[in-house]
Amino acid sequence: MPIFQYKGYTADGTEVRGSIEAPGLRDAISQVKAKKVLPTNVVESARKRKKGIFRGRDETFLPNMTRQLSILISSGVPLMEALQSLSDEYQGYYREILITVKEQISGGASFYKALQEYGHIFSGYYIHMVQAGEASGALDIVLVKLADFLEHQSVVRSKIRSSMIYPILMAGVSIIVLSFLFTFVIPKLVRIFADTKSTLPLITIILISISNAFAKYWWAIIGILVAIVMSVRKYMIKNREKVDRLVLKLPGGIVQSLYYARFARSMEVLISGGLPVLAALKLSASAIGNRALEASIIHAGERVAEGQTIASSLKGFPSVFVQLVATGEKTGKLAETLKKAASSYEEEFIRKVDRTVSIFEPVMIIFMALIVCFIVLAVLLPIFQLNQLVK
Repeated sequence: MPIFQYKGYTADGTEVRGSIEAPGLRDAISQVKAKKVLPTNVVESARKRKKGIFRGRDETFLPNMTRQLSILISSGVPLMEALQSLSDEYQGYYREILITVKEQISGGASFYKALQEYGHIFSGYYIHMVQAGEASGALDIVLVKLADFLEHQSVVRSKIRSSMIYPILMAGVSIIVLSFLFTFVIPKLVRIFADTKSTLPLITIILISISNAFAKYWWAIIGILVAIVMSVRKYMIKNREKVDRLVLKLPGGIVQSLYYARFARSMEVLISGGLPVLAALKLSASAIGNRALEASIIHAGERVAEGQTIASSLKGFPSVFVQLVATGEKTGKLAETLKKAASSYEEEFIRKVDRTVSIFEPVMIIFMALIVCFIVLAVLLPIFQLNQLVK
């Protein structure tokens, strides 16, 4: 249903503003009047709610909002007042979300039910954690854990992005420079060999062929590259689980460390938040981002439901991880053990990313040096031949 923004006055003359959901304008006006507000302006919001991925999504909204909400509630502020205060802090779409959630709660809905309307913003584990917090009366504690979890995940994502900036920038500059050389510079250099009847060296012929291809068929090269990228992307989407299995076999274990850290962190937050183990396994599986491991964890949940331990049910995880889980189960400190495992694998992931980036720099320098040597030799060899003929 569309969202309507309204403005009006209460019986004591106080101006109020808000947002409500309604099938149409008449229903929106009726709902505003039902709140004992005399509406002076009711208009449909220009921003539409999206059930899928929200374009222009701000990744800082959820961790920041959760942290602020946890502080307000732990300080004794009622949920409705806390949501109202938060809605004043945001603009546009996110303000509408908070206002709509507040309106639904005032209508009798529970907090987690109101969040389900925005599943593309609030993930499954977030909603279930809120549900567990409401049921146990420890919503403030659960929100603190969620805020810690989301902020930690944000730090990891930020580390990945910052680590990838330099390699991507260096690769992009290399492609631009080489394309410019082969398209504009080299054709002018090799013109001096056009009128000579001497046989050109093979390396020069190869250079001229590459240069001609860039100059005459650059549009075809771009089209082929785009087609390859689109085909690979389509294949990866269609065969997601198969690709994810291959990813787990990549050397270096970089992505594996990230997946293990995500699973351990999600399980730790969910279990410490009061969720049953089976529910925590199911929700953690969907938070990993790898279909192969997700299927393995779902099967592990089925075995746990049959009476097996979590450690003995996990397949596809390293023996050290399984041993940590087993120790946590035996000592009754599974959440604490998972927290330690998550921190360990996150640190390992960051170390591996830094190591890979440090290796990438000399590899790119060597690659560019080889290209430059190839160009220099291709240009100088025929010049040496011409000098010999002159002598």
